[in-house]
Amino acid sequence: MSYSSILIGLGTLSISILIFSIMAMGWFIAQIPEDYFIHDKRQGNHWNKYSSKARIAIVIFKNIFGGIMLIGGLFLLILPGQGLLTMIIGLLLIDYPGKFKLEQKIISIPSIFKGLNWFRAKAKKTNLLHPQKK
Repeated sequence: MSYSSILIGLGTLSISILIFSIMAMGWFIAQIPEDYFIHDKRQGNHWNKYSSKARIAIVIFKNIFGGIMLIGGLFLLILPGQGLLTMIIGLLLIDYPGKFKLEQKIISIPSIFKGLNWFRAKAKKTNLLHPQKK
């Protein structure tokens, strides 16, 4: 394999991840409830409307997709694209201990908070409430 074919492959991957992340990012950010970050503990969810098999499938898909977004965000740190925001979306999708506290810490970064609300404004959604503003 020549270097030019590797560069073409990386360029194609970069463009694909960029296009996908831009399309998906706005939708994911718009799905976050505006008061998601202001509570001390994670609020009850709406899993009761799904069967146990559907819940398992959704959680598995969500974690796999979150992992892909996280890895894609890592690539986008060195390639053109929104690396940090893509990584944040990936972190929001994956389930792990201490996730809610990490989410609140990340959203407290002014540039991240402003970026998320910019995407929400484009989707005609109300701004997220800041964790310190209760």
